Amino acid sequence: MKRRTLLLAAPLGLLTPGAFAAAPMVEVWKDPSCGCCHDWVKHLDANGFATRVRDEGNNAARARAGIPQKLGSCHTAFVEGFAIEGHVPAREIKRLLAERPEGAIGLAVPGMPVGSPGMDGAVYGERRDPYDVLLVLAGGRTRVFQSYR
Repeated sequence: MKRRTLLLAAPLGLLTPGAFAAAPMVEVWKDPSCGCCHDWVKHLDANGFATRVRDEGNNAARARAGIPQKLGSCHTAFVEGFAIEGHVPAREIKRLLAERPEGAIGLAVPGMPVGSPGMDGAVYGERRDPYDVLLVLAGGRTRVFQSYR
């Protein structure tokens, strides 16, 4: 909540126990020169996540997470014990954190599909390629978590 909202709400008893809940921290490993990664981080920030960026590349982070190379993208992130590979929409990360599917190690959007968050800037015009957000399970198995068409 913003300070002004807090000042107005407090005397009225409108504060809820979750009013001061911290935003989930997403730690992102990316290449220092990657513009689409930067845009994806801005997408997360705009959707209620706190972010910490490490400009060290993401190959070691992806391997540490157990994300198969074939699911790779340009950045790897971690949030509340889950790995996030590629341009995963904030909406799906929030769903993952709410549902916490058994056996899940994270989510992946392989490659860099145009129209996904961070790959949706003016340079791409109105183009939107279909893509799937994959739930990554232990051992590298996957299933579709959400389709974007």
